[in-house]
Amino acid sequence: MMSNMKKALVVVALAATVSTSASAFVPSSVQKVASLKNGARQMPVATKGDALQSSTSLALSSAGGAKAAAAEEPAAGGLMETLTVGMYFALWYLFNIGYNIYNKQALNILDFPWTIATIQMATGIFYFLPLWLTGARKAPKLNASELKTLFPIALCHTGVHVGAVIALGAGAVSFAHIVKASEPVVTCALNALLLGQILPVKVYMTLLPIIGGVAIASMKELSFTFLALASAMLSNVSSAARGVLSKKTMSGKKIGENLDAQNLYAVLTAMSTLILIPLMLAMEGTGFFGAFKNLVSAGDYTNKSLAVLLGLGGATYYAYNEVAFLALGKVNPVTHAVGNTIKRVVIIVASVIAFKTPMSTGSIIGSSVAIMGTLLYSLAMNASKKK
Repeated sequence: MMSNMKKALVVVALAATVSTSASAFVPSSVQKVASLKNGARQMPVATKGDALQSSTSLALSSAGGAKAAAAEEPAAGGLMETLTVGMYFALWYLFNIGYNIYNKQALNILDFPWTIATIQMATGIFYFLPLWLTGARKAPKLNASELKTLFPIALCHTGVHVGAVIALGAGAVSFAHIVKASEPVVTCALNALLLGQILPVKVYMTLLPIIGGVAIASMKELSFTFLALASAMLSNVSSAARGVLSKKTMSGKKIGENLDAQNLYAVLTAMSTLILIPLMLAMEGTGFFGAFKNLVSAGDYTNKSLAVLLGLGGATYYAYNEVAFLALGKVNPVTHAVGNTIKRVVIIVASVIAFKTPMSTGSIIGSSVAIMGTLLYSLAMNASKKK
């Protein structure tokens, strides 16, 4: 219990650090920045001249990492376009479900969330690096100053992932996603504090069911731990701060060459891996490798089975974020909001079935209210931007 409390305090301290780093990059003068927030994804308004850079900065604020620019649905495209969008959404959900299951399975047998988070983040390098080296995708070109600009965003990106992994290891997958549904509350607070963005009253009203639902679910959660709650909130704060920083430092600017949304996510993945390695060693040392060896020696697993499990966790993590760009970039904000809400419901249901996680009546009611609140928030935000 004491060990968990210490871990929780470390997580809270990290959340404070992320929040502080966000404010350090925002001038004291208040600027109004137009934005669109759907669920866990935040989208600055683009101009024609900044189309490429806009899609880049939009790709920063989702719950697992990726965020795509929500474009207007094409007027034409026919059946093939519809089938393509449907396939993207199906793969997005499938990879997301796979990631949550593989991740939880790995954490159940190897209680080293920092090491597992680092492995998952590093796995993406084996995807995009060959694309760059072979020329299948143009490699980005960044100078030292541009990398410095991206560093605080990468720090927040790291917090999003490691917070989620710790939360998934410390409690039920369903509970972690219920708490993650409260991200709009954090985003509104940071936008008001750091960007001076004041939203219509009806938008703030939609935060009430989110707060109430998460509170009810937390009180009635059978597998509740303070560490899971604090870690999920670290992920929320990091994601919101990442969105604020991306808007403030990147919106309307051209950074580097060939830095489209997918390449930006790849660069952040590489930077986050470098950030995570020393943090992993500081928090857990090399104990993971001893535990890995002991599991194999006990005959419970083989080197191959454990390596495959860890590899699948990392591969599905990067894959669902990559597909998210393709899926969300083809739909309008309302479709985006509905799709994101359904995704969270699907993940919770799938995890409950996969792990036979008991949910109390209060937890079911609380999670339903919170998730419905995120949908109402997204729709209210979309409506406010049309005025």
